[in-house]
Amino acid sequence: MVKNLHIYLFRHGETTYNRNKIFTGFHNPPLTKRGIKQANVIARKLKNKQFQLAFYTKLKRSKQTLKIVLKYHPECKKLQEDNRIIERNYGQLNGTTHKDYIKKHGLEAFNKIHRDFYARPSKGESFADVEKRVSEFIKYLIKLMKKDKINVAISAHGNSIRLFRKIMENASIKETCKWVIPYDKVFHYTKSRLN
Repeated sequence: MVKNLHIYLFRHGETTYNRNKIFTGFHNPPLTKRGIKQANVIARKLKNKQFQLAFYTKLKRSKQTLKIVLKYHPECKKLQEDNRIIERNYGQLNGTTHKDYIKKHGLEAFNKIHRDFYARPSKGESFADVEKRVSEFIKYLIKLMKKDKINVAISAHGNSIRLFRKIMENASIKETCKWVIPYDKVFHYTKSRLN
């Protein structure tokens, strides 16, 4: 019986797109050598924690990072894919460089499309759109954790973590948009946050 329920949320390691400052979105680049090292940092931080279920997305970077983390967790018998926690879809910008966007549209437009809460790239998502699906995931997650009395690990993405944090920490839109989500940090939420 798990007395206290815990969520361990972390970002995948750096990918080739992250390194090269490319809008990644739903594209599927692998981790870099640095990204693998960052995933190992997460793995060491979670080494002495216990969780029975781990979530990931269909994207390679989420799976690669989780695989590294799981080497210390034989107690985790169940893995579950859930794409409500997938990265923000940048639509037609997926696979294009930040540099080219800035060259074509200017820095102010880049900052807006990159960090404004409601800005939506063509055929893509805004932070507000991502928040809706992450909110549905959190409702599902909390119900599941309470029912099964389990701890959970989540291998997610920068922008899905941004909105997960906004909801769990009751943060403002302004604060949320300013956050930079590190590759080597674990966000930990306990039972007191699950009520």
